[in-house]
Amino acid sequence: MVAYAVKTPPQHGTWSEILGLWQAADDIDVFESAWTMDHFYPLSPPLDGSELESWTLLAALAQATRRLRVGCMVNGMHFRHPAVTANMAATLDHIAGGRFDLGLGAGWFEPEADAYGIPLGTLTERFDRFDEGVEVIVSLLTREATTFSGRYYRLVDARCEPKPVQDRLPIVIGGRGPRRTLRTVARWADHWDVVRPEDPGAWTRLDAVLREHCAAIGRDPGEIRRSVHLMWAADDDPAALADTAAGFAAAGVGLVIFSMRGPYDARLLEPLAGELA
Repeated sequence: MVAYAVKTPPQHGTWSEILGLWQAADDIDVFESAWTMDHFYPLSPPLDGSELESWTLLAALAQATRRLRVGCMVNGMHFRHPAVTANMAATLDHIAGGRFDLGLGAGWFEPEADAYGIPLGTLTERFDRFDEGVEVIVSLLTREATTFSGRYYRLVDARCEPKPVQDRLPIVIGGRGPRRTLRTVARWADHWDVVRPEDPGAWTRLDAVLREHCAAIGRDPGEIRRSVHLMWAADDDPAALADTAAGFAAAGVGLVIFSMRGPYDARLLEPLAGELA
């Protein structure tokens, strides 16, 4: 059965708006989870507008909610050393009482990386670093000690304690690259997300590629949850949004995330929830 979520990219919105919306969603059972995103510059106009930092925001929102699963879709590997990310993730899972999902991506938005002097690299370098980083994070979250030697990261008897509250903290990987991203999803992810697929048919073709990668390594593709992002503007018709979500659900998507845009208005939640229910 399909589930539903809301996403509040922390751009062009205030802390009080986002807090109020998450607390309202926490009281609406239709919404299973809520998500932020990990950027320092807005992705939608005005591009010189405000952007709250994702991890600190998410820690506060986890403390301010009781039921929703919480996560960031997705954290750029180039922004933080994977050992830092693993320790932050374990701590956030404790703050959330075992409600945290860890979203990971290779990184792509060049303007902010260039502005801050954060090396992003070529596509090949990004995905090589991403593969290493995901392996490091999973090891730190699950093993007593991690020793790793790669091109980008080196760890010697590294520890991450305490471990997350959850026996296995879900790893969410976002992206649609058929050769690299979906191969990494097949190897490591508990949850795969695609932002704005053109239609259910386009999503189904990507899903077929993921299944091929799973078959190549002997993994059951049914172990991986599937989600899609649908953009949600304030003037969108809730009934039309629900119909679009139903089309993806029929194709096999297990979670539909409605991604909003600031400024945020919690009053939008009830009409959509009524149509989804």
